[in-house]
Amino acid sequence: MSLQVDVMTAMKAAMKAKDQIALAALRAVKSEILLAQTASGSKEDISEEQEIKILSKMVKQRKDSAAIFLDQDRNDLAEPELAQAEIISQFLPTQLSEEEITVEVEKTIAAIGAEGMKDMGKVMGMVSKTLAGKADGKTISSIVKAKLA
Repeated sequence: MSLQVDVMTAMKAAMKAKDQIALAALRAVKSEILLAQTASGSKEDISEEQEIKILSKMVKQRKDSAAIFLDQDRNDLAEPELAQAEIISQFLPTQLSEEEITVEVEKTIAAIGAEGMKDMGKVMGMVSKTLAGKADGKTISSIVKAKLA
């Protein structure tokens, strides 16, 4: 519930500042949370883990859209997407550095005794669960590949 309160507070500040991009991003966050709450048919609170998953998905969608727009040389469309991704990212836990992700990957590889690429799925599953919301899947994947190769 605290995420909703934080989003509403930020929405009020964006309205007062007349920041349309921030307002659009925050309204999208509020909408996604409400959709997740009502998906089960009752108005129950969603867990913090689900909130992080929703926010991560939204940031990824906006970054992917911006990448497509930049490939098509449409900076006018890419800039608002990147700005919205930045605003939504404020509500996510701080992202880990590559060094911290590498340490976690090495711990997991040692713990399960992974020996090669055949064990990549096991390692990815465990590391992704441990670092949910704290690291990007692409980054985790590239580090796991490098360590298992």
